[in-house]
Amino acid sequence: MPKNSTPHPLSIVLAGMAAVLAACGWQPPGASGQTRTEADDARVPVVGPGVHSLALQRANLPAVRYAISIPAEYSADAPVPLVLALHFGGSPIGAGRAVLDILVGPALEELGAVIVAPDSVSGRWDSSENERGVNELLEAVLDSYSIDETRVVVTGFSMGGTGTWNWAGRYPERFSAAIPVAGRPPASAAGWSLPVLAVHSRNDEIAPFTPTQNRIGELRENGVRAELVELDGIGHYETGRHVEGLQQAVPWLREIWR
Repeated sequence: MPKNSTPHPLSIVLAGMAAVLAACGWQPPGASGQTRTEADDARVPVVGPGVHSLALQRANLPAVRYAISIPAEYSADAPVPLVLALHFGGSPIGAGRAVLDILVGPALEELGAVIVAPDSVSGRWDSSENERGVNELLEAVLDSYSIDETRVVVTGFSMGGTGTWNWAGRYPERFSAAIPVAGRPPASAAGWSLPVLAVHSRNDEIAPFTPTQNRIGELRENGVRAELVELDGIGHYETGRHVEGLQQAVPWLREIWR
């Protein structure tokens, strides 16, 4: 298994969520015997407040399953922030919903943002399949919802934290900030421009603390706005215990967005 694809204990539970999704009416592409065509536009339906598990259908490509959280006060007349949340390793089925429910939703609720959390289409978040799928999902969300495109953020946990570094580095024009949690940073921050708030525990036994500390220091030396929320006594697999650390992103983002 690739070193950045850290399996999570929740993957055992998530593997059973396929049956739940099927019971809710979701089917894998082609399960009904029908073939999608180019005329089938990839769309994200507008749904009411709350968390919803849906799938973005794509012509001749696997669907992108995702969870989306709509804030209670959402109105098409008032653009809101958008958060892309990337899940941890293990079974991808329902993992987007899990990281949204356990970590990102509780931590970033005060932002009043739409939060979209895709399930991985293919392995790590830097795969070409995932890059295409997530970019298409983001475009579809931007088309369907009233989003302030100057306040789009990427975050994620574990494999998703590593993916956050990757997405922010490859697509800085898409985001106003990156918030990796318990992820592995790139080997160098050369050429980096996007503000970063990293959340990492000194006791992380899977993704070591020091590389993140070093990368944040390098960014600061390069004149990039970069902060590190240092946690203590929290193991890598204790996803929910990272909520308080991630909550510190709320005032940090509000300051950046002023």
